[in-house]
Amino acid sequence: MEHYVPILIFSLVAVSVPIIILVIARLIRFGSYDAVKAEPYECGNPVSSYALDSRFSIRYYLIAVLFVVFDVETIFLFPWAVMFDQLALFGFIEMMVFLAILLVGYVYAWRRGALEWA
Repeated sequence: MEHYVPILIFSLVAVSVPIIILVIARLIRFGSYDAVKAEPYECGNPVSSYALDSRFSIRYYLIAVLFVVFDVETIFLFPWAVMFDQLALFGFIEMMVFLAILLVGYVYAWRRGALEWA
C-alpha cells in the first residue's frame, strides 16, 4: 500500500491545483457586468451577427485538418533528414513509403475538391 501513497498525493495535487486557481480567479476578478464590455472591440461598428448563430462551411474545417496533416508530415521529415546517414537505405525506403501514402491522400483530397475555396 505504501507504493500508492505518492500516486495518491500526485492525484490530489493534480486535482486541487486547478480548483484552487479557479477559486482564486473568481475571488479577485472585477465586479459586475458592464455595458461597455458588450461594445464592439476597436472597430466601432455594431455587431451584425453572432458566430454561434451562423453556420460555417465545412471546407474551413477540412482545410484546417489538411493543414495539420501536412504540417505533421514536415515534423516527421525533419528528424529523418537529420538522421539520414545512419538510416541508410532502409530509412530512405521507409520515408518514401510514408511520402507515397501522404501523396495518395493529397491527390484524393485534391480530386474531391477539398482544396477549392469557392
